[in-house]
Amino acid sequence: MHINRSAIVLFLTELRQSIRLLGASLIGLTLLLFLLSGRLLVVLQHHIGGQLHFFSVAEPFLAHVKLAFFAAIYLLMPLFLHALWRALGAPFALSRRQHAIFVVATCLLFYIGTLFCYLLTLPFGIQFLLGFEGKTLQAVISIHRFTNFISLFVLAFGLVFELPVFMIFCTRVGLISRRAFERNRRYAILAIAILAAVLTPTPDVVNMGLMGVPLYLLYEAGIAMIRLFRLDKAAAPEEEI
Repeated sequence: MHINRSAIVLFLTELRQSIRLLGASLIGLTLLLFLLSGRLLVVLQHHIGGQLHFFSVAEPFLAHVKLAFFAAIYLLMPLFLHALWRALGAPFALSRRQHAIFVVATCLLFYIGTLFCYLLTLPFGIQFLLGFEGKTLQAVISIHRFTNFISLFVLAFGLVFELPVFMIFCTRVGLISRRAFERNRRYAILAIAILAAVLTPTPDVVNMGLMGVPLYLLYEAGIAMIRLFRLDKAAAPEEEI
């Protein structure tokens, strides 16, 4: 894999042009969603279950701000991804059609990943962790830690679900070949384990597995799609379309 310096400069230049708009949009939407953060917190609490507590005067206010901020990121993700692919399209000469396909695919996978986490993985993970509660051990959940756990876990799931698209992009522009992905499975498993440990809010095996296993399956899905549709630019001539 080789990326020259001019490509990096071009990428950063294009990305910088969108930073102001992205920042202003994020701040504005965060302020708007702060007014609705109370209702959003009730919805999350009802879905997950459990009584919330706070241990400092400012903790509820900061938790509502953080919840509004993460909700704004969630809603603005198509804008962020559009800016990212626009910046990547400059050095790698992506056509408008390719740009649109990558934006739609990453947005779709992001929201599929977040819904998968919110509806299936998150309730199971929390139910397992709270299963150790008993007569002599009662859970006292901080509103600060609750908002951190939910927000980071959901967003992280959405981001890692985009892995196959970025694998396809790397092969199409000649950065990494399909054979390289296949040869380096063992390193991919190690990287996935580290990533799951970093991104999951709690460093326990259950939550790491809830993220790590789907991420590895997505890695294999990316390889399968590259092979099925013959998308590898670095493939041998007989493998090309």
